[in-house]
Amino acid sequence: MNNFEALVSLNLIPQIGSVKLGQLLKYFGQPQEIFKTSGRSLAGIVGECLARDITGFNTKYLKDDLASAKKSGIKIITFLDQDYPQVLKEIPAFPIVLYCLGQITQADRLAVGIVGSRRASLYGLSNAENFAAQLSARGVTIVSGMARGVDTCAHRGALKVGGRTIAVMGSGFNHIYPAENADLAQKISASGAVVSEFSMETKPLPQNFPRRNRLISGLSQGVLVTEAARNSGALITADFALEQGRDVFALPGRIDSVSSMGTNALIKQGAKIITSCDDIFEELDLPAADMVKIKPAVAQEQEVVCGKESRLYEYIEQQPVAIDDLVQKSSLSSSQVLNLVLKLQLKKLIKVLPGKHFIRN
Repeated sequence: MNNFEALVSLNLIPQIGSVKLGQLLKYFGQPQEIFKTSGRSLAGIVGECLARDITGFNTKYLKDDLASAKKSGIKIITFLDQDYPQVLKEIPAFPIVLYCLGQITQADRLAVGIVGSRRASLYGLSNAENFAAQLSARGVTIVSGMARGVDTCAHRGALKVGGRTIAVMGSGFNHIYPAENADLAQKISASGAVVSEFSMETKPLPQNFPRRNRLISGLSQGVLVTEAARNSGALITADFALEQGRDVFALPGRIDSVSSMGTNALIKQGAKIITSCDDIFEELDLPAADMVKIKPAVAQEQEVVCGKESRLYEYIEQQPVAIDDLVQKSSLSSSQVLNLVLKLQLKKLIKVLPGKHFIRN
């Protein structure tokens, strides 16, 4: 067993993380030496129970895991490898190995995490996508957890402008969660990476997601929470960010909105209030004007509308607007407005909400 195989094997043993591994390496020097020693020597370092797990490790689990990863095109990176993200080595309890679909590059050192509720409102979802698109258009990698709700919108925002994004999973690659995001995972891997510290067959168990959250913040220079209730898992990511010395940003929400209580509480506790992506660049001390690499999605949209379409499009923003309000603001007739919104829908620039309200797509 070589060092690579030893590290993957140790990652397959429950209760062994980088802290326990550090204790073992301090004594044995090389990972492969850990599996060559007696149980008595191991017990003196990690205790009898864990020593038995190491000496009794079945190498079939290793072979199956490696074969499954190879079949799925997953690259396994250990913390000893050169392409292991340096920023992760700096956090407490860093992952021993990363399973990676896609590629993490030097460009990803400039990264911002975007997280929020799985049951976010339109406000939280649209802002997650918009902030991700604007930041990504300026060369920032977007990191999130590929969960339903805000996470999914954040990844899509980056993909919409051709930017880079990294998804951190709380399960193994043979159990992508949620299942409906399997196609999204493939798209993310084509312009970034999907990563997990969990072995291929690990299921999406509840206890895995707090562990996942520390990697979202660990890969980021700062974390933006767009919307979160008081008990939202996104707040765990914010806590990890603070522990790791990362910035925490929060969008203010309505004071009577249950889904914004968590973000409003973060602001009261000292999180940086954000109203535009320029606020994030300012807090991270980045030259916003010099970072533009990709044409923003809004500019692309405006190129395909003209005349009265363009005039009406200006009145449809990120907050829902009723048909009567559009008639009043545009000074067009009802029939003209209905005809124009239909054309904008067909161009996928706007979408219709219940009650004949419209919003930019």
